[in-house]
Amino acid sequence: MDFYYSPASPPCRSVLMTAAALGVKLNKKLVNTSEQQHLTPEFLKINPQHTIPTLVDNGFGVWESRAIIVYLAEKYGKDDSLYPKDPQQRALVNQRLYFDMGVLYQSFVEYYYPQIRFNKPADPEMYKKVESAFSFLNTFLEGQQFVAGSKLTVADISIAASVSTVTLMGFPLSNYPNVAKWYANAEKVIPGWSENQEGLIKLKERLEEMRKK
Repeated sequence: MDFYYSPASPPCRSVLMTAAALGVKLNKKLVNTSEQQHLTPEFLKINPQHTIPTLVDNGFGVWESRAIIVYLAEKYGKDDSLYPKDPQQRALVNQRLYFDMGVLYQSFVEYYYPQIRFNKPADPEMYKKVESAFSFLNTFLEGQQFVAGSKLTVADISIAASVSTVTLMGFPLSNYPNVAKWYANAEKVIPGWSENQEGLIKLKERLEEMRKK
């Protein structure tokens, strides 16, 4: 299956790690958004929203990383451990995925992107949103090893991609002991973590190049 992505992108990295956890081989196709490769007629036919990551599986196209990782887990999972079938367990995993999309990762975007892309000063109010998101995550992890219970799920993978990126930006985890403990374990137990690490290195290099301009 074809996977359109950028290794520096946290959502793309969550798909890479999920594929590794499932043993799914992806035909990786790099998309350079700075060169507007996501706006070509060919790509727009695949994804009219022109976003990455985008997955095409036997002619079926799906985008939004959390939709992709759920699709992969449901279709290719040997069991339901990564995405439980039990309604209550699944609801909890879904809640954590939506929390990542709408709160955690969104707070990262709102606080850091204006600084990175437009060289704007840091907004203290936006920083409070990042802190609030991590406080919520710290509460979710109270008394449990993973974000949605006692087992690794796609929610851990998605949130780990986000957290690893925020920590790259220098955000301290010291005020969030449950998150810090979970993250240290995530580095060890999430399959494909090396690809996440490689993506972080590429992101760091890109940020350094942007700061020189």
